[in-house]
Amino acid sequence: MARVRQWRQFAVLFVALFAGAAPVWAQDEAGFQAYLGEVRGVAAAQGVSARTLDAVLPTLTLNTRVIELDRQQPGSSTSTSFSPFAPYKAAHVDAARISRGRSKYLAQRPRLSRIERETGVPESIMVAIWGHETNYGSYTGNFDLLRSLASLAYEGRRRPLFQGEFIAALKMMDRGVSREQLKGSWAGATGNPQFLPSIYLRLARDGDGDGRADIWNSEADTLASIGNYFTNAGWRPGQPWGFAVSVPGSFNRSEVRNTLVSPRCPRVFQRHSGWRTMAEWRALGIVPQGRAWPAGDVLATLMEPDGEGATAYLLTGNYRVILDYNCSNFYALSVGLLADAIEG
Repeated sequence: MARVRQWRQFAVLFVALFAGAAPVWAQDEAGFQAYLGEVRGVAAAQGVSARTLDAVLPTLTLNTRVIELDRQQPGSSTSTSFSPFAPYKAAHVDAARISRGRSKYLAQRPRLSRIERETGVPESIMVAIWGHETNYGSYTGNFDLLRSLASLAYEGRRRPLFQGEFIAALKMMDRGVSREQLKGSWAGATGNPQFLPSIYLRLARDGDGDGRADIWNSEADTLASIGNYFTNAGWRPGQPWGFAVSVPGSFNRSEVRNTLVSPRCPRVFQRHSGWRTMAEWRALGIVPQGRAWPAGDVLATLMEPDGEGATAYLLTGNYRVILDYNCSNFYALSVGLLADAIEG
């Protein structure tokens, strides 16, 4: 009997301790729903319609998976070591991607040439961005953008960014974009060019004349929107993005070292030399691989992504525009090289 009484006492204690405590996930869900109530007022104050808010907010639940993915993102590193570019290039500037890109390039030439005349952005660059972002639309992501962005905003690590993008996605619905179209990456990028909602609102364009900027289904709209993005980021017509060069064995790298620290993506720009004109690089013994020199007054930096003795690149201000799309040297180099290969 004493043992029975002990078990009963333990059971009473267990119930007393835990009967009023909801599971952790339920507490998170309750907090998430409370946050949606707060965000409703912010979105309404920014002009989002009650119709859209009523249609969306009651359907949202917390997505813990996107929070896990966000927390797995690497933080800033003080390491000075770098991975080689060659393996990345082999995977992203491959024969299949080049072949598909050439097919898209040829099929869209009438529209592409018009967009290039209007924006100054080379046709091949627009196609290469499309190919690099979603393999020409073959995979654009299947996360519910509104649920993902609201969950990431609630988590709070980067709330200003994700709350702003969540409200921008609601504004997209007010503009006529359907909830079904708002699918994309876990972090909120959507459509063929993988625009964030705020970028869509600001820079997406109608390329086929039907009055809509459909970056999910229209190749013309996709390319026009990419071209507009690059124009807005400062693309300089008539200049290359960069090109491969050979560096002489006697080259003194200390003479061209970059002493500035960029406030944006410092590790990316850490790999670049200081700026010199093409005429100055030529005088230093740099030799283009398979092409002529651009105008002598065009400025460029030098980067050796695979180390000394391997192929190096002179990179103009237009390379910085590609970095504006995705601040990664490997990404920007691959886009430029894929564009060159597509154009043939």
